[in-house]
Amino acid sequence: MSSSFLQFLLLALLFSATSIISKTRTACAYSDNITDQQALLSFKASITNNSVGILDSWNHSIHFCLWKGITCSHRRQRVTAIDLSSQQLDGTLSPHIGNLSFLRAIYLDRNNFRGSIPPEFGKLFRLRYLHLGSNFLQGEFPVNLSHCSDIRNISIEENNLEGKLPTEFMSWSRLQVFIARKNHFTGSIPSSIGNMSSLVLLDLGSNSLTGSIPLEVSRLLNLKILRLSVNNLSGMVPLPLYNISTLSSVSLTQNELRGRLPADLGSTLPNLQNFLAGENRFSGPFPPSIANASQLVRFEIAYNYINGPLPTNLGSLLSLQWLNLGHNQLRHNQPSDGLSFLDSLVNSTHLKYLGLFENGLSGELPSSIANLSTTIDQLDFFTNKIYGSIPQSIGNLINMTRLSLDQNMLTGWIPESICKLSMLGTLRLGDNNISGVIPTCISNISGLLILSFKNNILHGSIPTTLYNISSLQGLSLSSNHLSGVIPELIIGLSSLNLGLHLHQNLLTGPLPSNIGRLTHLIELRLSDNKFMGEIPSSLGDCVMLEGLDMKGNHFQGRIPSSFKNLKSLAFLDLSANNMSGNIPRFLGELNLLRYLNLSHNKLGGPVPKNGVFSNVSIFSIVGNNQLCGGIQALQLPVCPANVSESKKKQFPLKMIPLIVILPLAILLACLALLGYRHRKSTRMNAHVLVLPDDHYPRLSYQDLLLATNEFSAKNLLGEGRFGSVYKGYFESLQQYFAVKVLNIEAHGAYKSFLAECETLRNLRHRNLIKIITTCSSIDFVGKDFKAIVFDFMKNGSLEDWLHPIPSQQRNEKNLTLLQRLNIAIDVASAVDYLHHRGPARIIHCDLKPSNILLDDEFVARVGDFGLARYFLSTTGDINYAHTSSTSVRGTVGYVPPEYGMGGEISAEGDVYSYGILLLEMFSGERPTSSRILEENANNLHDYVRKALPHNVVEIVDPRIMLGQEDDDTMKNKSVGNTCELSSTMKDCLALILEVGIVCSVERPSERIDINVALKKLHVAREKLLLHKE
Repeated sequence: MSSSFLQFLLLALLFSATSIISKTRTACAYSDNITDQQALLSFKASITNNSVGILDSWNHSIHFCLWKGITCSHRRQRVTAIDLSSQQLDGTLSPHIGNLSFLRAIYLDRNNFRGSIPPEFGKLFRLRYLHLGSNFLQGEFPVNLSHCSDIRNISIEENNLEGKLPTEFMSWSRLQVFIARKNHFTGSIPSSIGNMSSLVLLDLGSNSLTGSIPLEVSRLLNLKILRLSVNNLSGMVPLPLYNISTLSSVSLTQNELRGRLPADLGSTLPNLQNFLAGENRFSGPFPPSIANASQLVRFEIAYNYINGPLPTNLGSLLSLQWLNLGHNQLRHNQPSDGLSFLDSLVNSTHLKYLGLFENGLSGELPSSIANLSTTIDQLDFFTNKIYGSIPQSIGNLINMTRLSLDQNMLTGWIPESICKLSMLGTLRLGDNNISGVIPTCISNISGLLILSFKNNILHGSIPTTLYNISSLQGLSLSSNHLSGVIPELIIGLSSLNLGLHLHQNLLTGPLPSNIGRLTHLIELRLSDNKFMGEIPSSLGDCVMLEGLDMKGNHFQGRIPSSFKNLKSLAFLDLSANNMSGNIPRFLGELNLLRYLNLSHNKLGGPVPKNGVFSNVSIFSIVGNNQLCGGIQALQLPVCPANVSESKKKQFPLKMIPLIVILPLAILLACLALLGYRHRKSTRMNAHVLVLPDDHYPRLSYQDLLLATNEFSAKNLLGEGRFGSVYKGYFESLQQYFAVKVLNIEAHGAYKSFLAECETLRNLRHRNLIKIITTCSSIDFVGKDFKAIVFDFMKNGSLEDWLHPIPSQQRNEKNLTLLQRLNIAIDVASAVDYLHHRGPARIIHCDLKPSNILLDDEFVARVGDFGLARYFLSTTGDINYAHTSSTSVRGTVGYVPPEYGMGGEISAEGDVYSYGILLLEMFSGERPTSSRILEENANNLHDYVRKALPHNVVEIVDPRIMLGQEDDDTMKNKSVGNTCELSSTMKDCLALILEVGIVCSVERPSERIDINVALKKLHVAREKLLLHKE
């Protein structure tokens, strides 16, 4: 009995203990669960926009493990994963996430998070996956993440993170993926990266990393993908890196890497699928072993210094899709059989792109190119010395979208089989010796965008069938022997917008009367033909025209009065015709006109003095013997007095009705507007145009009115051709912003507004001005109101610092050499992004100091995208650009000379403007400065070039030297208060100015690319900083 009692007692005690332990565990678990719930609610509280509604379920009505985007462990009910990717969330990352101690995965990529990555993330010692890519995060990479020793994947790409990469890589021995591309990381790649022995993918592309690739990278024996493109890396690639046999993809594009590609490259990397090393400084022979890389899909080494010969067994690369060898020196060591290496590529049945452009390759175009894979869609063979004829069987390449054989030595006829290439978007056969006629069947290529047969020996007439190509945007048939009239049907091609180039032919007859149907055309070149008759007045309906060249024909009659509608016109040449009558005064009222040639006609009467006629260097009227008046520099006879006197007598009579009617009209208008204001006031806030992304704040006309103190003159920051910019303080946002108010009545202002919105909404770069929101509303008197709100730049524009007004000079505004160089690098980085790295290739078209803004730390931001243009296509097709604005206006002095001569808009044009800007920054002279003429120089480029390299000090901005008086790079002189630049500073200045010179050369083809300029400026900066140390 006693034994049973003892057993019962023991069981009771055991049950009690178990119950107590269970309750204790439950209490602890409940406490931990409450911690997780509170952390998640704190995260939700930091979200300012939940437009998709993913967080609507995050409330107390259901358990947090059932909230959308949350995963919990089954046993403990603890949060193990947060997955809120692509939910359009706005806000900051809450540090309370660091309290989710069981968290293994964070997926917050592709949202709109701002601020920094909280250091509390370093408390998540169980964390394995951290995905924060495609947000707006700033600040440095948190060092505390080194405590997350179990981390496997870090993806922080496409943010605004900066600073140096962490050196604590040694604690991440299990890390397999590290993606940090498209940020602003600087400094070198830490050698400790070699400790990440499990790394499979390393992506550090599109940053500002410098130095060499560390040898320790070659210790990553599991590495499959290495991406270091678009940085400022220099030196030689460590040879052991080419021995990592697991590598399948290597991307080194757009750096300053040099040395030779190993001859056994294709053998030591047997798994290689992608090798991208373009736009570097690699030299030496083409690696013959590349044909051994049997899995190779993409091989790009364009824009280097690689020489030949090319192996004849490239066709063994059966998986090859993309082969870009353009802009090298393959002509060197080229074998006698010329282009025979192309024969073997017939076996590469997956080939899509083949680029051999700008190599100077010579040889006969082999017929085998027509036997390439039917998957090929782009052939870029331009700028070589290829001769022979285009094979008749070229029509086999039915999927071709771009065929560029221009600038070669091709002969023969255009084969009719080319008309079978129905997928073509670009066909360029210009600058050859092709003869015959233009095939009428060319109209079968119904999707053609660009057609260029210029500078050949083509004869016959322009085929009427071209009218069937309803998508055609650019047509260049110039410099041939074409005859006949312009078919009226072609004038009906409303799609033509980029350019119609028919100059230097034998075309005759009057212009078609329906030419005004080309309402979207930007450039019309008809010069040096045999056109006759009067210029149709309908030409004035082509309101988008920026360039009109009609010189060297037999046009007669008066300059049409309808030309006053061509508000976007920048270039007009009517010289060497038989034009008569007076020079219309309205030509001087075309505010954008910067080149006018009316010489050698039969014009007479007074020469206007306004607009373009006020500057004798940008217009010509020679060879018109009946002219009078004009500015004094023309030295023309004075016009007869009776002409002006009679007008003076008539003028008061004409004014009498106005004097009577005008006050009455004003009174009626005021009464009408008062009533209209009352009716429209309720609609005013309903017309707010917000950019598509919901994180842009909504601001009404009233908000902007209050913020700018009713657009007071005190808040006016500046004025431009399309409106004014005001400083505004927004109470709701507790922040200053800049408000650009559009002058709706200015021609082109509305399209400029749309262009700027469309451009900036798609761009993200630390050196581009950031758009906050837009407002499209109605003001208090019922008029249209449009404005763009930007970040406010405390330090104003670069113009304010380079050329301060007297009141600012008293405040000793000045930029040091290093500050100017940093600004120059910032601007080049922005342009490089626009041209090469953004979501679309964009030409700014108006780079100048007043469009460069400076923030609190003098970081430069490029602004004013009202004239920006999108590139139509990629490599090889930048001669034409698709516009998102009314016209490319630019600013005198910064506009490249080819624009003034009717040349196409191009990236090289931006490079020219940047070059002039660079010269201005360091010489202190505007491009229109009178000192340039005093020094017998033609322009700012010529002025600086004459001083290089030995007389830099003579032309450098003296304020740079004043700004360095306390610097150890200056040597005090005993004479007066002057200072002498050190040899290092002279070398740096010479290097910088040389960059400006090569950017602003007259011929666009001789200008360097902006990324080359950027790299050279980084070299100058490193040299300057090294000397300071």
